[in-house]
Amino acid sequence: MKAVAMCFSLLQFPRLRINLIGNSLWESVYKSSSCRVICSNNHEHERVQNRRWTRRTINTKGVENNENLISNTNLRHETVPETTKAQKSRKVGIRNKIVSESTTTEVNITYNNKVEKIVEVESDEYYADLAKLATIICFDIETTGFSRERDRIIEFACQDLRGGENSTFQSLLNPERDVPNEQIHGISSRMVNRNDVPRMKEFIPILLQYVRTRQLPGGVVVLVSHNGRTFDVPFLKNEFTRCSYEIPQDWLFADTLPLARSLMKSKGSKVTPRISLQALREHYGIPLIGPAHRALSDVHSLALILQRLTYDLKLPISGLIQGSFK
Repeated sequence: MKAVAMCFSLLQFPRLRINLIGNSLWESVYKSSSCRVICSNNHEHERVQNRRWTRRTINTKGVENNENLISNTNLRHETVPETTKAQKSRKVGIRNKIVSESTTTEVNITYNNKVEKIVEVESDEYYADLAKLATIICFDIETTGFSRERDRIIEFACQDLRGGENSTFQSLLNPERDVPNEQIHGISSRMVNRNDVPRMKEFIPILLQYVRTRQLPGGVVVLVSHNGRTFDVPFLKNEFTRCSYEIPQDWLFADTLPLARSLMKSKGSKVTPRISLQALREHYGIPLIGPAHRALSDVHSLALILQRLTYDLKLPISGLIQGSFK
């Protein structure tokens, strides 16, 4: 594989002592950056042995679910089919625990030309259980434009909030085309249209490997971005599809933009009316590290903004997961 222009930083964050993402993490101090090779996480962290994420799906008509494993993503997610009648006080076993149902979602699907009803039971304990093994990674992208079909990602950066060695990962990407709007993101065609800058099809396996080195055994990965539901996530998904890759089933996505809106609504005039990433950074007094509108700089800001937002909203990791999407 061609030499890859990668940047790994040693950005230390304090360990999460309670289930809130914020709190003492806000007081962390960045350490100097250095180039690293992708490797396993050497940072000591708590592990829960012999635990797997199990999402239980209840079929009212016994539809069989086939588990599709993607060979290069080390999936830990499995679907457990179960046939039962819809009951008012249904209880569900999650990891050998019996918990009362708190949320029920009914979805109609077509199977062999018949409409089948699938009832998914998700409890507060279910999300709390996922939170124990969750890996929270903030990410940001820079692109050649706003069209997910026509434009390409030219920079990707992410940061694992757990900190430790190689917790930050950044790379330019070769779009194999001219890059407009250099004045916005500071990335020129000359910077990315080089043989030593990876193309997306070469970058995706590297990204998958990086995430695997950060992921707790049996846990989910929550990839957080600002305005991600509208911009970052659709772009990333489209690039995966274009390169014939699938997003791993144990990846979830979360968007900080709705969190900022919720905080603005709850605090009224006390909160800045602007909720862009840069406006939130200024509101919280977060210093800018690196040039604005570059992916790595935005990830640094987003990691701290996420901690402040969740602290102000009193939102635990389980709540962030509950509001996530795929």
